[in-house]
Amino acid sequence: MAQLIAGLVLFFASHSISIINQPWRDRMATRLGEKAWQGLYGLVALAGLVLIVRGYGVAQQAPVVLYALPGWARPVSLLLMLPVFPLLIATYFPGRIQAAAKHPMLLATLLWALAHLLATGTLASLLLFGSFLLWAMADRLSMNRREQRPIPGAPPTAWNDAVALLAGLALYAGFLFWLHGWLFGVALIR
Repeated sequence: MAQLIAGLVLFFASHSISIINQPWRDRMATRLGEKAWQGLYGLVALAGLVLIVRGYGVAQQAPVVLYALPGWARPVSLLLMLPVFPLLIATYFPGRIQAAAKHPMLLATLLWALAHLLATGTLASLLLFGSFLLWAMADRLSMNRREQRPIPGAPPTAWNDAVALLAGLALYAGFLFWLHGWLFGVALIR
C-alpha cells in the first residue's frame, strides 16, 4: 500500500501545481525554460504513475474489501464508461464535444473514477479511484479562476466530433471485449 500512496502523492503533486499555485508554476517554467519544466514535470508524473501501477497491483493481491457491490453497480459502471474514450479523444480534436464539455479530459477522468468506484470495493481501489475523482473535481473547479494553457491537438474541422465519437467508441469496445482483461487481468465481458 505504501507504493500506491507514494505514487499517488508524486502523481498528484505534479498535477496539482497549477491548481494550488499557478503563479509559482509559471515562475518555475520561466526560470527553467518551458521544455525543461515539462520534462521535470513529466518525469515526476511518470515516476508516480509507475508507483501507482505497481502499488495497486501489489495491494490487489491481498485486497481489503470495504464494501460489497450491489447488483446494479456493474451495468451502471459500464454505462458510465461509455463516454470516457470519446471525451479523451475530443480533448485533442476540437469540436462541439470539446466545447460542451469545456475540459473533456477532466470529465472523462471523473466518469472513469466514478465508474471504477462503483465496480470495485477494495481499499486500494478507493484510494486510487477516489484520489482521481477528487483531483478531477478540484481541477475542474480551479479552472474558473486561472488561465488555461492551450492543449495541442488537431486543427478544428467539421469531422472532429465524428472522429472523437467513432474512435472513442471503438477504443471502448476494445477495452470492453479484450484490452481491459489483457492489460489489467480483469475481463469485463465474461
